[in-house]
Amino acid sequence: MKKISLYLALLIGIAGFSQSKLITKTGKITFEASVPAFEEVKAKNESVTCVINTDNGEIAALALMKGFRFKIALMEEHFNENYVESDTYPKATFKGKIENFDISKIGVTLKEFTIKGKLEMHGKSKEISIIAKIKKTESGLEIDSNFFVNTDDFDIDIPSVVSKKVSKKVNVTLDFILK
Repeated sequence: MKKISLYLALLIGIAGFSQSKLITKTGKITFEASVPAFEEVKAKNESVTCVINTDNGEIAALALMKGFRFKIALMEEHFNENYVESDTYPKATFKGKIENFDISKIGVTLKEFTIKGKLEMHGKSKEISIIAKIKKTESGLEIDSNFFVNTDDFDIDIPSVVSKKVSKKVNVTLDFILK
């Protein structure tokens, strides 16, 4: 039985290495939850990890919540302690698939693709579908997207004291170059 398990693990490992993967550990995610006439609520994380299996279009991304940087330190503190509770929920992850992905048909001009998958954040998960623009670059594959996430979908409470200053509809922008 041990030999069968060992052979099975070895085969799975070899199959995993035979797949083509592109990766980045310096992907950028920016989010903005600003409301007009109030102070900007915006942050950027420039150390997001993303992996694409170029054989089948599977994609996965991971962002550490404490990696988001704000212009105002107090906003960053409130974001981590009161909103996303990053000590309890330290990361956001996405696992999904790029529909109709064929690496051989990606050129140097941006082409739109639909990416569907599960976004997990703040202890909750939600199936999402986004449009992303993908192209080949000298250094790899570039993926850009802009979409909205609702804080209610992830049980992120916005205190009534600031509810008119912070939008529940959060604009998320991502920019990845995978090599």
